[in-house]
Amino acid sequence: MTSRSEKFSERTRRVLSLAQEEAKRFNHNYIGTEHILLGLAQEPKGVGALTLIALGVDLNKMRGAVEFIIDKRERFPSQAMDITPRAKKVIELARDEAQQMNHHYIGTEHILIGLLREGEGVAAQVLESLGVTLENVRVEVQRILSQ
Repeated sequence: MTSRSEKFSERTRRVLSLAQEEAKRFNHNYIGTEHILLGLAQEPKGVGALTLIALGVDLNKMRGAVEFIIDKRERFPSQAMDITPRAKKVIELARDEAQQMNHHYIGTEHILIGLLREGEGVAAQVLESLGVTLENVRVEVQRILSQ
């Protein structure tokens, strides 16, 4: 992931690092979409979190919803940590979104859109349960970036 990470913004690298910390906290040996979403919520100055806040999402409530789902899952001793296929798909979709927006970096906004575009992971389920849609995220991201 080193050559790919060069295109990640500093905040996106931090989100992915925080996602890894979240996975460790839950004693998981993988990084899933839910961990990425929790990492996104901890980077409140990133466009991804600002978008969620502007859409009326309480980041603590979102965290609680993710934790409720994660707590029901089996825990594994965390040794070698791998990123799940869904989380890899999120990163690919984020890269695609950045290219479509003619951005030369992958920002937290692209990660958020990737989480929604993936559509089946825990993160997408939680976001949808909170009324967050791909359409309203795209609109809000454009509004924030144009400021």
